[in-house]
Amino acid sequence: MKAVGRRVLMSGLFVAALFTTFQTFSGVSAAELQHWMMNNLENEREEVLHTARNNGHKGTAVRARSLPAVTTEEQSMSQEVVESEPVSLEEAIDWSKYPSHKVVATGYTAGYESTGKNPGDPSYGITFSGVQVKRDVYSTIAADPSVYPIGTVLFIPGYGYGVVADTGSAIKGNRIDLYYETVSDVFNQWGKQEVEVFVVKTGEGSLSEDEFRQLNDDEAVQVFRNQMFD
Repeated sequence: MKAVGRRVLMSGLFVAALFTTFQTFSGVSAAELQHWMMNNLENEREEVLHTARNNGHKGTAVRARSLPAVTTEEQSMSQEVVESEPVSLEEAIDWSKYPSHKVVATGYTAGYESTGKNPGDPSYGITFSGVQVKRDVYSTIAADPSVYPIGTVLFIPGYGYGVVADTGSAIKGNRIDLYYETVSDVFNQWGKQEVEVFVVKTGEGSLSEDEFRQLNDDEAVQVFRNQMFD
């Protein structure tokens, strides 16, 4: 017991001597040092949270590795709220970096009112490119191929991504036709609008069903599908 007491005493004297030496050369007291350390830790914590908030506009969510260990119900709920905050396509990407054009956009369906074809027709719902019409995160649209070649990917605010897969006798110049599943969808969700579209990718004149499917199967776009069709 005496040996243990002696070691504790020596350790205490050593720590005291260390702080005394530090104070002598730096002019900073032990109390001031402790206060500085606590403030520094708090500042680091605030900086992490501030950075996380600033990154919100980029469509990123604060992941578990950026948060304290989840040990309480309140922390768990906070993490869920942050990660589930919806971000639209318009907000997720800086579209000003892409070339843009003003176009007149109308809507069309696969039905007789737009194509002159009825269900049962072998070519019903088949676009000029050979791809089946589809409304999804990446939807089939019609355009003038001399302006937007087949395979061109446009972003249309209020509609989403449109892949040029079709043409039309009335779709000339800066005019595009957006695919919808029903006539009521065309009238209720779009109608006819003048809109600024952004060219994400210029097509090479062709589009396959496999290429189109891969766009919609991309894991990164699934969150936007949920927003569109929930």
